[in-house]
Amino acid sequence: MKIIAPIVVTLVILSIILVSFWIYRKMRNAHLLLYKIHSDHEKDLADLFHQIQALQGLYLELKFEKSLPSTRGWAASPDFLLLVVQHALDFKPQVVVECGSGVSTLVLARALQINGSGHVYSLEHQYEYAHKTKQLLERHGLTKWATVLHASLRLHDLHGEEWPWYSEEVLPNLVIDMLVIDGPPGTIRVLARYPAGPILFDRLNSSAMIFLDDANREDERKILSMWTSEFPQLNLQFVECEKGCAIMWKKDRTSKETV
Repeated sequence: MKIIAPIVVTLVILSIILVSFWIYRKMRNAHLLLYKIHSDHEKDLADLFHQIQALQGLYLELKFEKSLPSTRGWAASPDFLLLVVQHALDFKPQVVVECGSGVSTLVLARALQINGSGHVYSLEHQYEYAHKTKQLLERHGLTKWATVLHASLRLHDLHGEEWPWYSEEVLPNLVIDMLVIDGPPGTIRVLARYPAGPILFDRLNSSAMIFLDDANREDERKILSMWTSEFPQLNLQFVECEKGCAIMWKKDRTSKETV
């Protein structure tokens, strides 16, 4: 009995220590989880506030009399839309080409209407979305400033590989002043937006700007790497937007012109 008692006491003490350590770990993990939830919540609120500010900026810049459709989900985010609108208002491009139609078509058409010149050509592979965008333009009285081109996907032979991309034959043979790439969706195939480079970049004028949405995604980062390798004459700049934005322009364009 004299030998057993110290062993029991030792085991009890060890058990208390182990239980205390277990409780400490649980409490620490709970604290870290609460801190992460609080931090994520603050970031979500800050991001939401930023998008609301950008949306308000769109209404102020473009003076819309009717409401805009949703800018969440698949649609371009307000901060990206505001970025391309401000460029269009500042530099007054005459030929704007879009890959993928939607709210961006509407706001760019309105920017050109304010400028008093220019036209948007929007490539859209889904007939339903093309029709909806046309209805949007009609609702806002902007059909004069934008043309939605139903361009079904077809295979393009690029560097010996077949890529599904828009039937660009429907696009008028014009020199492009501004190119906005927000399609086709990544569900088409990996690196779905890559063909825009080899198919359209040679049609850009010397001062044209390229805007790529969703630049935070891994696919878009790989596409940008492919483009910069294939088109070394282009500069690349990342702009902080909700989904990421990349801007490209020719290196012989002065820094003053890119602001």
